[in-house]
Amino acid sequence: MHEEVAAYVLGVLDVEEHEAFERHLDHCEDCQAELVELAAVPGRLDELRSVPSATGDDPR
Repeated sequence: MHEEVAAYVLGVLDVEEHEAFERHLDHCEDCQAELVELAAVPGRLDELRSVPSATGDDPR
């Protein structure tokens, strides 16, 4: 896995890195496939934030 794919999916790249990765993505089938696999991660992480912890602590 390329670190840039995960960073791109999570939205942590700065503008220059984001644009450079999108140019790379245009011709890299491996990164395109990884992007498809990781696309659901941000939504799943958001779902986990709303799940009460076993200790009853507020996760926020």
